[in-house]
Amino acid sequence: MSALGLGLPVTVPAPGLPARVRIHEVGARDGLQNEKATVPTEVKAEFIRRLADAGLTTIEATSFVHPKWVPQLADAEQLFPQVSDLSVDLPVLVPNERGLDRALALGARRVAVFASATESFAKANLNRTVDEALAMFEPVVARAKADGVHVRGYLSMCFGDPWEGPVPAAQVVRVCTALLDLGCDELSLGDTIGVATPGQVTALLTALSAEGVPTEALGVHFHDTYGQALANTLAALQYGVSTVDASAGGLGGCPYAKSATGNLATEDLVWMLHGLGIDTGVDLGRLVATSEWMADRLGRPSPSRTVRALSHKE
Repeated sequence: MSALGLGLPVTVPAPGLPARVRIHEVGARDGLQNEKATVPTEVKAEFIRRLADAGLTTIEATSFVHPKWVPQLADAEQLFPQVSDLSVDLPVLVPNERGLDRALALGARRVAVFASATESFAKANLNRTVDEALAMFEPVVARAKADGVHVRGYLSMCFGDPWEGPVPAAQVVRVCTALLDLGCDELSLGDTIGVATPGQVTALLTALSAEGVPTEALGVHFHDTYGQALANTLAALQYGVSTVDASAGGLGGCPYAKSATGNLATEDLVWMLHGLGIDTGVDLGRLVATSEWMADRLGRPSPSRTVRALSHKE
């Protein structure tokens, strides 16, 4: 019998944590964009449907970037209509006005722009300076908001950069406030290469709060390069953050940051949250089955510890 069948994990609430966490599932976009082989559109659509069936309510579907840059997501126009009937939020990435046009034409109601806290990564990822990228996003966010569309602002390299090293909190705060000033509804703080530690997470959240950035507008996006993703997530929860990005089965990394390994696995996150008595709305058994199904399609085992433990696969 699996641990779930034995009534595990044991629920022991801890004081000062959110009653509910909204998981922003990124496996279908951030996860699959890093696959060497292109995943068929119908498999992506089935993956998203299974994730919704497991109880996830925010599932990032795809990215409307130029196919030359992310060929794995070149089928955005074909994929989105196959899942748009789902009664869940389906945010999509839009790098510029052309991407926004494509997304709005298909009825997308939640979009995201992708900024950087460092000049080096802005150049590598967007071929622009930080301020040039913000200027590019200004009409995108303005037009989306005018159309009643929810806008998320991703911010990469919030804790460390492979070219620049440690990233000063003040640098992150400046770009966060700029994104909010543009009109973003929420921000996702990304530890793109997975170097953050819990004290650094608390320090950044404190710096943001001191500058008037509301904690309820923040989500966190941790990579598990050094095994710190869950510890960093807990530090963010203790500060009051209640939106956490995660990727089913631990899929994904970052194509423009070679030292980045997989995202925090959604199953590992759910195991911890449920053990803390925090509501997620997710059926962990169904989620594990979904990640096993996708791992079979990709031809390799899931890196998620929880998936491996519950499926008895090593």
